Amino acid sequence: MPLTYDQISAITQKKFIPKMYDNIFDSDALLARIMKKDAYKKLTGGTSVMVPLNYALTSAAGWYTGVETLDTTDNDQITSAEYTWKQTYANISISRRDELINSGDCQIIDFVKSKTQIAEKTLTDYLQDGIYSSGTNSKSIVGLGSVIGTGNTVGGISQTTYSWWASQVDTTTTTLTLGARQTMFNNLSINSEQPTVIMATRANYNRYYALLQPQQRFVDGDTAKAGFSNLMFNGTPFIVGSKVPTNNIMMLNEAYLMLGVHKDEDFRFEPFQKPINQNVKVAKVYWMGTFGSSNNRMHGKLSAVAA
Repeated sequence: MPLTYDQISAITQKKFIPKMYDNIFDSDALLARIMKKDAYKKLTGGTSVMVPLNYALTSAAGWYTGVETLDTTDNDQITSAEYTWKQTYANISISRRDELINSGDCQIIDFVKSKTQIAEKTLTDYLQDGIYSSGTNSKSIVGLGSVIGTGNTVGGISQTTYSWWASQVDTTTTTLTLGARQTMFNNLSINSEQPTVIMATRANYNRYYALLQPQQRFVDGDTAKAGFSNLMFNGTPFIVGSKVPTNNIMMLNEAYLMLGVHKDEDFRFEPFQKPINQNVKVAKVYWMGTFGSSNNRMHGKLSAVAA
């Protein structure tokens, strides 16, 4: 007796979807790092995701002597960035024609596996595009193209109105030099904190490689083991990102990045069903989440490096 679609759904749910999940997050260096650093947050719900922000020190503080009267005035110190939920999906569809051509249990399972891998690549592409996006698609998650800016509204807060919410952006450096990168790195280094990862285009990675002497070309072992090309800059991994915007070098502090996902829509698999008006059976994979930053001034970029 051939496999039923309930059985095929069960096999897909058990065998293929977990592999899809792993492959999606292993496909991009930044995604992989977010997973390892627990920045992938499973959330329970709400109309949006509120991220608390500390933007000012306590004003009622200072040196005093003896029984001097102390200031007890409160001041605004905390606000929240509000990130809205965004949804994406991918079909896994099998037409009756494909079903007949691939008749036999082994053939149909192999065919479903191939279709699932295509859905995986599609979702990977959407998620990667979203993380680096600049807000042109209102249905997409907020991306680094918006977060790392000086004149955007991110999480409902204007970077123009509130300078503490702006990032460091260098739009004038067109030729890569160690000095220009060091200036940006210094601007993003506050007390003991500094960028934890640098994402660059392949072209700018190659330019940095050419600037270094062979004995200076150190790499981060964990990043290399994960299959991503990288060098080191001030002890920080400098990594190629396939979705990094043209001419960009992005310096990020991952402690202030968050990729949140609804716990009930984390690559949820919907079993195969047959529409009433098509000779095809369709399953779907769903994801709903948000991406955001809790401290934009800790991120920066050189956006015009072309030589």
